Amino acid sequence: MKTIRDVAKSAGVSPATVSRVLNNKGYVSEEKKARIEKVIQEMGFEPNQVARGLAKKTSNTLALIVSDITNPFFPELAKGAEHVAHLNGYSLMLGNTMGVDSEDNDYIKILMNKYIDGVIIATHDIDSELLEKHTKMPMVILEMENKIENACTIKVDTLQGSITATEHLISIGCKKIAHIYGPLYDQTAKERLQGYQNVIHEHPEREEVIVPGDFTIDGGIAAVSQLLKDHPDVDGLFVGNDLMAVGVIKELSRLHIRVPEDIAVCGFDGIYLTKVVSPEITTIEQPIYKMGELAAEKLIDRINNPYMNNESIELKTKLVIRQSSKKDN
Repeated sequence: MKTIRDVAKSAGVSPATVSRVLNNKGYVSEEKKARIEKVIQEMGFEPNQVARGLAKKTSNTLALIVSDITNPFFPELAKGAEHVAHLNGYSLMLGNTMGVDSEDNDYIKILMNKYIDGVIIATHDIDSELLEKHTKMPMVILEMENKIENACTIKVDTLQGSITATEHLISIGCKKIAHIYGPLYDQTAKERLQGYQNVIHEHPEREEVIVPGDFTIDGGIAAVSQLLKDHPDVDGLFVGNDLMAVGVIKELSRLHIRVPEDIAVCGFDGIYLTKVVSPEITTIEQPIYKMGELAAEKLIDRINNPYMNNESIELKTKLVIRQSSKKDN
């Protein structure tokens, strides 16, 4: 493979002069420039993009930081972001914060040292105060309140989605509806819990029943097992995310509890797993792929226009009714 030194030797100039021509930076006489360009063409020389990025302190690379890559929500998000990145000449790097101590690992500082051009934050494992230290990094933040002046924040109407889920279970005749909520450091978990509580409190005759979970399949199994020990008469379940809902369906099947005849189940997110388990799971569907595309579009806008003001965008959810809540009234 030809190198910049080979080009310089053939053109009778220094490697630094070749570098100035490649980067269109600094003075080079027209005669030398023409000679270098001719040698480049004759050799079929292609500059090392990584090396050029290091020289310019850019890399044409975007980073997507997620909390748990094993959750099918995030690969779908990444597909949308990667599609837009590639259309605009960028590559996408993926980072995972699960198991990372955010106090000891300043993820954004690490990315800046690697000359990442911009970052999409899709995790609650990085404290917003830490993000506020890096306002020079173009940034799009998903589902997290923040005070970063030049960031774009993209949210989903999680509160309304959880209200819709709870009202749906009431509409199909569920008398005692419980909610398995996610970790409360996660803003989406808090909003989903709040939506459930808002609806239940509008009906004084209904009892609020809540059980903690952790947004994983195993967390759903453990939560519904504990729930049924304490409240065996529950007949409706709004589960804080689809992964936990898959765990719930698995455990109810093991216990020979019929879904939806004995307990109706509704999840939240719209991941593909809700369509491959049996019974298929009713869910509040988020526009995951679109969110990824939009995040990458807004990030590239901020890379190209670094002085843009902060921006907040809210996307809508929709109720997708499947077998887990189709009761014969």
